[in-house]
Amino acid sequence: MSDADLPSLVRIGCASGFADDRSDAGLPVVRELARHEGPRFLIYETLAERTLALAQLRRRQDPEAGASEAIERFLRPVLAECLASGIRIVGNFGAANPRGGARIIRRLAAELGHPDIRIAVVEGDDISDAFSHAELRAREMDSDLLADAAGIVSANAYIGAEAIGEGLDAGADVVVAGRVADPSLALGPLIHAFGWRLDDWDRLAAGTLAGHLLECGSQVTGGYFADPGMADVPNLAEVGYPIAEILSDGAITLTKPPGTGGRVDRETVAEQLLYEIHDPAAYLTPDVVLDLTEVGIEVVGKDRVRVVGARGRPRPERLKATVCVDGGHLAEGEISYAGANAARRAALAIAVVQARMARRWPGLLVRADAIGVASLFHPAGPAALGPALAVSPCEDVRVRLAAASTDRAGPEELLHEVRALYCAGPGGGAGIRTRLTHRVASASCLVERERVEPRMEILEPHHG
Repeated sequence: MSDADLPSLVRIGCASGFADDRSDAGLPVVRELARHEGPRFLIYETLAERTLALAQLRRRQDPEAGASEAIERFLRPVLAECLASGIRIVGNFGAANPRGGARIIRRLAAELGHPDIRIAVVEGDDISDAFSHAELRAREMDSDLLADAAGIVSANAYIGAEAIGEGLDAGADVVVAGRVADPSLALGPLIHAFGWRLDDWDRLAAGTLAGHLLECGSQVTGGYFADPGMADVPNLAEVGYPIAEILSDGAITLTKPPGTGGRVDRETVAEQLLYEIHDPAAYLTPDVVLDLTEVGIEVVGKDRVRVVGARGRPRPERLKATVCVDGGHLAEGEISYAGANAARRAALAIAVVQARMARRWPGLLVRADAIGVASLFHPAGPAALGPALAVSPCEDVRVRLAAASTDRAGPEELLHEVRALYCAGPGGGAGIRTRLTHRVASASCLVERERVEPRMEILEPHHG
């Protein structure tokens, strides 16, 4: 394709910032994209470290499982319209099993009347077999979690945008990836549409910035920004999800579908710009090192903000990887006390359970919180809770007791003790809920780029 054939503008909408985002968020974005000509893409970011680890556990139990459980919920409202309008979809909802995710999408597309959908699968992020436990432990960045772990549940490197671009080059209607870096979901379509070189660092930085602004969905359109009386956001119940209009030189205009709630202005964009940025002069991604220090933000219309000035440096030699290990079992039990003297009864309930657990399971740490009196902003334990509850005027106290252990028996016993409060006292306890969760724990590593091999494959309709 010659430079004369390349587009001057690409539109990318985002319909999710995490796996539990709203399923109806994508439709207004798709309908706005469908009004325009030129390259248009819809991205879905669904993959946190914990989400991926749980997907890996599901795949261990069933080799066909492991893709995001949100795929059909997200795509059913929009897939047919995207295919009819030429809007191409990119998502990391492949999680631990991108091929399994592609199979789900193919079944859904056939059900919606599009059996010839063309799907690209991006793999290579799973490095569980490429590195030994000892190698990963030696590369651990910020903890000693792997030193004590019996075994690794999963290890996934954050790969970049190149394979996504290759899938779109090959004509994919949908690209299904696993653990790609969040901004790469948008950078891949830009590399494809504009033909950007993989060493054009300033343009890659601009595309990465566009992806960073989009990746958390409605956070940039006022969602996480909202704080009544301090940062008011209109019609938050119907907040619009973002659309970025990107020029071939890397200039970005951020907006949202007309008629939706939320706001796009200097404040919301600046907040998302700095979200989860360790060093504004060196935001490390698999594709480029992004320098935000000269970025300018300009309001150019109602709910339209122009962002320019991203600078890039050569990509890092190593890739970040998330390594997950078995985290044992977490028990959580809650009970409410209400009415006169509620805080003192809550304090007594905590003391009773802690005393019994200390005798029956010595060494098992039981955390106690009185939600609304002493929890998030107070240290756990009797030293903090006792005085706080003794003087609290609160007449509605929710007690939470929790314990974690690699041995399931101790946490289970805690839940029995919480349920026993119904009759064993103190009086007036109600609304008991208990839950036992099998957890995974994660650590971050840096691994050599040359030992990670991203790859793309088109799954033709006859492969389904």
